[in-house]
Amino acid sequence: MDRTRLYRNGVLVKENFPIEDVSECIGEPGAVVWFDICSPTEADLTKIGEELSLHELAVEDALHDNQRPKLDSYDSHLFITVYAAELVDRKIELVELSIFVMKNALVTVRENGDFDIEAVVRRWDASPEMAKYGVPYLLHGLLDHIVDGYFEVLQPLDDRVEALEDELFNGLPDDLRPRHRETFQLRKNLVRFRRLAMPMRDVVGSLLRRGGEVLDPALIPYYQDVHDHTLRAAEWTDSLRELLGNIREAHQNQQGFKLNQIMKKVTSWAAIIAVPTLITGFYGQNVPYPGSGEPIGFWSSTVLIVAGSLMLYRMFKKRDWL
Repeated sequence: MDRTRLYRNGVLVKENFPIEDVSECIGEPGAVVWFDICSPTEADLTKIGEELSLHELAVEDALHDNQRPKLDSYDSHLFITVYAAELVDRKIELVELSIFVMKNALVTVRENGDFDIEAVVRRWDASPEMAKYGVPYLLHGLLDHIVDGYFEVLQPLDDRVEALEDELFNGLPDDLRPRHRETFQLRKNLVRFRRLAMPMRDVVGSLLRRGGEVLDPALIPYYQDVHDHTLRAAEWTDSLRELLGNIREAHQNQQGFKLNQIMKKVTSWAAIIAVPTLITGFYGQNVPYPGSGEPIGFWSSTVLIVAGSLMLYRMFKKRDWL
């Protein structure tokens, strides 16, 4: 559902009014308007762009999915593309948001309804005294909520990576294919998350570099805090990717070690089997030998087979080859 709000001199005076009234509200003295659109059609967004004098390139970017996270500056407004993240069944789901930032209006365009815009509204309502800063405050609450969501995604992934690390030393199942599949999927999710979500630090950094042009000086520490959180999230993501790479390498090393153990055992048993083969092959020659044709010949060969095999077994067992 589309949401609208009207602040006048830092006080919320109206909400959930028709979007068609937005252009009239913007013209009121001391008014700040926010409205949110979910999955708009091209006609809807084009109409709004004409009413608010939004640049056609920005409107076009808002209509097309999979845009690069960025901040574009136009004569009458800023255009921001960011991604919110959510963890669903160990898979990172990203939702694209397009934001138009004007002097007295903030427009948010959501790709779909998976992003909880009501949580952003509750965050704004938690500090109503800050609404006097207008659009920069509303934008801060939105970006801060998105970045906080990154930590909610990364913490369970961190716990799972630690569990995979513990399994390396607590014994692994014979079939490592499910572990390889999970490790690969985790790494794939983190790569996509880093490519689309982590450029948020560049967006916030660009806002900070503009300073007084966009932000009230009183809000700069708040934006610096958001920027610091984006850096922490980026570092956390990089460390998890590195740990997953180490886990995959450890799995491969363990497989190589296990293969060497199997080869040692196969070689040891082959050596043991070679003893009776040698003796019986020797006594199978077509020439007379001590005990040939007599019971003593059979028993002596049997004793040699058993004694040689036991000697090799004990020797390999002592060296942990069996």
